[in-house]
Amino acid sequence: MNLSEELENASWRKATRSGSNGGNCLEVAPLSGGRVGIRDTEAPDQAPYVVRAAVWDAFIDGAKNGEFDF
Repeated sequence: MNLSEELENASWRKATRSGSNGGNCLEVAPLSGGRVGIRDTEAPDQAPYVVRAAVWDAFIDGAKNGEFDF
């Protein structure tokens, strides 16, 4: 399966709290080859970002540690 087909058929998920923030959500999907797809919930037709799982894990760790807080 090519990447486009995989993204189209991916099991996208979002945080369970996503309904409480006005729809400003990201969805993620595990992909083959140790990759993760990331897309905007409000724009699912736009091309998602695809990153290595290690990049996603580093982002999550940074978010948990407040590295991206404004």
